[in-house]
Amino acid sequence: MPRLRNVIALLFAALLVPTAITTSASADQGGVPNDNAAFGQSHKQSCLDTGQAGVASCHAQVVTDTHGKPFVTPAPAGYGPADLASAYKLSTSGGAGQTVAIVDAYDDPNAVADLSVYRSQFGLGACSAVALTSCTFANGATIKKLNQSGVQGSYPNANGGWAEEISLDLDMVSGICPNCNILLVEANSSSMPDLAAAVNTAAAKGATAISNSYGGNEFYGETSYDLSYTHAGIPITVSTGDSGYGVEYPASSPNVTAVGGTTLKTASNSRGWTETAWSGAGSGCSAFEPRPSFQSSATTGCSNRAVADVSAVADPNTGVSVYDTYGSDTGWEVFGGTSVASPIIASVYALAGNGVSIGPSYPYSHSGSLFDVTSGTNGCKRRAALQLCTARNGWDGPTGLGTPNGTGAF
Repeated sequence: MPRLRNVIALLFAALLVPTAITTSASADQGGVPNDNAAFGQSHKQSCLDTGQAGVASCHAQVVTDTHGKPFVTPAPAGYGPADLASAYKLSTSGGAGQTVAIVDAYDDPNAVADLSVYRSQFGLGACSAVALTSCTFANGATIKKLNQSGVQGSYPNANGGWAEEISLDLDMVSGICPNCNILLVEANSSSMPDLAAAVNTAAAKGATAISNSYGGNEFYGETSYDLSYTHAGIPITVSTGDSGYGVEYPASSPNVTAVGGTTLKTASNSRGWTETAWSGAGSGCSAFEPRPSFQSSATTGCSNRAVADVSAVADPNTGVSVYDTYGSDTGWEVFGGTSVASPIIASVYALAGNGVSIGPSYPYSHSGSLFDVTSGTNGCKRRAALQLCTARNGWDGPTGLGTPNGTGAF
């Protein structure tokens, strides 16, 4: 484990003497996430969760130091693109012509510039000329930033917590699918009417996959927004939440791909990695949404919509590298949360290039192309519905059908 020990030593030095480290990670090498209790066990939510019905919170979880401050390092310290491609057996050479939309609330003024730094760090091709609203990367892919009405400009108020979420989402899309175009659609607020409007705009502006890394408690009347999360031929992914057993909207909307979360670690097995259900991954049975035809009550233990459908890495203790400079914490940070998993899965849909012909049912008929996650729990103790909160063979609540093994299930 010399690589892990070296990274832990660097992180410890960075914590005590931030100006003492001048090393930088080489291109396409993301470092090793840190499971040491002195570093990796503490994390916090980036966005304020009001608990108000019809108001969402982002699901980004930033790793913090012993003082509760986001842990900022001079070089990437979490998983990078090469790690994720290895773990999920992905070839990142595809995706040309695909457009992944990221829908978030509020504005990140530094979104485009920060993404350019991330791409440059990992050898993905930076922007040739960085602008506030768009740029073209060295490989010809583009990013455009729109408001919820589809206009470049007149952006909503900036928000530091949601800016972290935006940076995380954009970095994951570029990390998984560097050839994909990106649309960042910023909603005026975190209310469901504004977020739903932004999803409709993303669909209207040519997205071939749409990622949503936010949610809130289910509420009476949520079904009125389901049409905004239903666009034929456009896979829409939604993170299931970071509070363990329990259902959030819009992950429970019946026509989205609800994305749960795992703990991802290197291993000496043939895959080279191992995954367990992350304790924070949201799951359960919806109180309001009907069960879609592609789910079975016998499989899910649920007569209504059950979440999740599929999953990807989400544990902050095995988190990903993100570059963010808006706010007081500037530089490389490590993030987890199901906010990581949703853009990963949306980008795998884009790599597969099948959006025009499939819907959320597709993984259910191609589960053999997924890594089944069979251990771990997110906390419920209801024996009658154990599959809703405990990983097992086949479908389970925290991880759904499993994680990507190539693009065959998407």
